[in-house]
Amino acid sequence: MHDLLITQATLVNEGRVHQADVAIKDQRIAKIASDLSAEKAARVIDAKGLHLLPGMIDDQVHFREPGLTHKGDIATESAAAVAGGITTYMEMPNVNPLTINRQALEDKYTRAAGRSRANFAFYLGASNDNLDEIKNLDPQAACGIKVFMGASTGNMLVDKPEILEGIFASAPILVATHCEDTPMIQANEDAAREKYGEEVPFTEHPAIRSEEACWKSSSYAVELAKKHGTRLHVLHITTARELELFEPGEMRGKQITAEACVHHLWFSEEDYPRLGAQIKCNPAIKRKKDRDTILQAVKEGRIDIIATDHAPHTWEEKQRSYFKAPAGLPLVQHALPSLLDHYHAGRLSLETIAQKASHNPAEAYQVKDRGYIREGYFADLVLVDLQGESLVDKASLFYKCGWSPFEGHLFQSRISATLVNGQIAYENGQLSDGIFGQRLTFDR
Repeated sequence: MHDLLITQATLVNEGRVHQADVAIKDQRIAKIASDLSAEKAARVIDAKGLHLLPGMIDDQVHFREPGLTHKGDIATESAAAVAGGITTYMEMPNVNPLTINRQALEDKYTRAAGRSRANFAFYLGASNDNLDEIKNLDPQAACGIKVFMGASTGNMLVDKPEILEGIFASAPILVATHCEDTPMIQANEDAAREKYGEEVPFTEHPAIRSEEACWKSSSYAVELAKKHGTRLHVLHITTARELELFEPGEMRGKQITAEACVHHLWFSEEDYPRLGAQIKCNPAIKRKKDRDTILQAVKEGRIDIIATDHAPHTWEEKQRSYFKAPAGLPLVQHALPSLLDHYHAGRLSLETIAQKASHNPAEAYQVKDRGYIREGYFADLVLVDLQGESLVDKASLFYKCGWSPFEGHLFQSRISATLVNGQIAYENGQLSDGIFGQRLTFDR
């Protein structure tokens, strides 16, 4: 007896789109075949007309716990994640206290256990003072090492060359970098203040967090990785110029990989007059040319992974003036729908979406038994209705912050159901009563 049988689904997996049935038992995919309708199951989902994808693995989120839980927390933001088809997330270290030692890491795993609706792992943050923690890190204890090689929140800027050399030389697992050059940004801020005073318009944000600041830092990270043979993943690329640093083609075998985030694939500088602080983020959303070139880089393989950098702030915080409004926006609930809109527009194929949002994150971080629709793998799955429109309004949001930069947009697809470890976590607009997220393990 199977726990669940999904019939007549159109699978999107490993470069193929084809119809099949999927049987699930004991959290895992037990069988994939063209006709399992005669098999016995506790529940059957007729998925005719629906597409079945591996759940999105989001390797870059800020769920704000501990210390910043007025903005969001593990329970609320993981609820929004599963409503958006995200079954696994990797959460960042710039919380309070900072996640820069093993004790802080384990505290976050304890917080997530029994509260996270999606599977979870956490980064160990780098600082100028914790090189020994990094060198002695158990490879199962964190998904990666996060290095802020530029302006950041939470006093996590790593700006000592000897420390950066030590991190890149001795990191036992993947190093993920936020790349912006702080002195350049500070000079641009001073120039903007001189011109506008404190009332700098948000349209200046991409000039302040400039292409040059991104290039200087990301090229330095790539240089260090090549020097030391480091497994480097450069997060949230925002400029066409930076793409020169990365090789096209399949991700397998690459030492250095790159990522784009859904908001940088969607918005451009043309949206600042309308949205202002709502789309203020670091690194900044830049020119339409940059956005379109990054989309092309997704297709040609210079961009290996698509993530969110989900970073909620309260609506009140976002009403402040330029220098006081925090950077970041809530995204997990609408990341996959936004990618499916790119599919409808002919910009991305379904196979590419599955590869960049599921397969490649699993491979890059060596996640065990997830990221694919394969027999024996955990049943982390999302059923999508490509003909089912979904309007973004406040009533439909699961974020604690209660707002979205997509409000008013009608997505052309709908998340019908999300399965986490073989259990239905979200279905037809409703969250399940159960909490099914588990701590990730890694093939390391």
